[in-house]
Amino acid sequence: MTNEPSQHVDPHHARRWATLALLGVAQLMVVLDATIVNIALPSAQESLHFSNDSRQWIITAYALAFGSLLLLGGKLGDLFGRKWTFVAGLIGFSVASAFGGLAQSFGMLVAARALQGAFGALLAPSALSLLTVTFAGTPDRAKAFGIFGAIAGGGASVGLILGGFLTEVLSWRWCLYVNLVIAVPAVFFALRLLFNEAHPQRPRIDIPGVLVGSAGLFALVYGFSSAETSSWTATATVASLAAGVVLLVAFVAIERRTPDPLLPLHIVLDRARGGAYASIALAGSGIFGVFLFLTYYMQQNLGFSPLTTGLAFLPMTAMIVLTATTVQTRLLHRTGAKPLVVTGMALGVVAMILFTRLVPAGNYATHVLPGLLVIGLGMGCIFAPCFATATLGVHRTEAGIASAMVNTSQQVGGSLGTALLSTLFASAAASYASSHVGEAGLADASSIHGYVTAFWWAAGIFAVGLLVALVVLPSGRTSEAQELADSLI
Repeated sequence: MTNEPSQHVDPHHARRWATLALLGVAQLMVVLDATIVNIALPSAQESLHFSNDSRQWIITAYALAFGSLLLLGGKLGDLFGRKWTFVAGLIGFSVASAFGGLAQSFGMLVAARALQGAFGALLAPSALSLLTVTFAGTPDRAKAFGIFGAIAGGGASVGLILGGFLTEVLSWRWCLYVNLVIAVPAVFFALRLLFNEAHPQRPRIDIPGVLVGSAGLFALVYGFSSAETSSWTATATVASLAAGVVLLVAFVAIERRTPDPLLPLHIVLDRARGGAYASIALAGSGIFGVFLFLTYYMQQNLGFSPLTTGLAFLPMTAMIVLTATTVQTRLLHRTGAKPLVVTGMALGVVAMILFTRLVPAGNYATHVLPGLLVIGLGMGCIFAPCFATATLGVHRTEAGIASAMVNTSQQVGGSLGTALLSTLFASAAASYASSHVGEAGLADASSIHGYVTAFWWAAGIFAVGLLVALVVLPSGRTSEAQELADSLI
């Protein structure tokens, strides 16, 4: 259900395109940070002398802090003003990045990554909610969300390219320092461009909801991370996932009773927004395999360097940008989100099936590129419409928490995909190796078997996403005028 429209006019409305550029840069910084650090990990490990078992904490520390604090970050923006949470997020993220670049020990790098995650949880929902209120009720809303969705969908592959370039030409430390180059000018422009709008009544913060909700998300993300590195039956995995479920059920009970909830439940119970959040989570889970397994395949089997591997993802990025901007500006107002997201999920299934054709002696043009082009089309059809739908119709005082749910869906979905597909890959590769002992090229063959198994499961995840989009997202053709009326928040 939508709330009553507000007649508030943003005093910086005339600067909305400059604001979009600023918010896009900030979103790009958050999105590319995950993959840029992945590329830098081998060099960082060699420099700081930490073990393979410890390596995953460089990724997990960020995911835990980011995933568990997103709802709080979104709510703080709604209460105290998104300009200041945005600026604080930029400053904190850049300081944490500098701290990580200067790291002289494993512990120092892990602490820096956790700080990055915490400030990213402040920054990411602020950026999307600022976009929501800046373009509310304008004919440019669709175009703005198309551009923003393209950045969100393609930023990960930009991180692979930039990470490969910086690691090869300079040092792994520049994969962290580069955030200073982005964030410092962004702070300057944010102070000049953005208008701060705090909640007029500034209700009390829902402390029980913050504690229980954050703890539940932390336990859930930690459980998925533990499953990836240990197993699904390990004590830490089972206990964490069980605690996460119990805490999130308790969180819902608290939110139903408190007068000033951290997450007003009508935001997620709305059919269109709830379907958008679920679609984002499932697409995030399924797309994980593209980046991880194809990166390994291109480097280990095709002999690509880190930089060449990053460049190899460019066709996918180009398709995401082209598709996201096109569907958002020319199709969404005619069809609504449902047929676009269904099409995107179907293309995701096709792309994953194409990737099951990988062979040890394959080549990029026939075994990798076709799937990248198809998944680029699919992601463009999913992310931009879902981003717009997930924040459509919310009151401007709730734009931050609605935006935080977008990022939470991505984070939880990505964590689930990481754990599930990595576990399936490892078990399939080990099973193949044990049953083909003594065969020539066993290492490559077992890895390929693991990749293929993971991609079949990823196809299944996209198939589930297709069913969710068909069942949950509302049908109906929306005229441009009606969409603009609905977007008045």
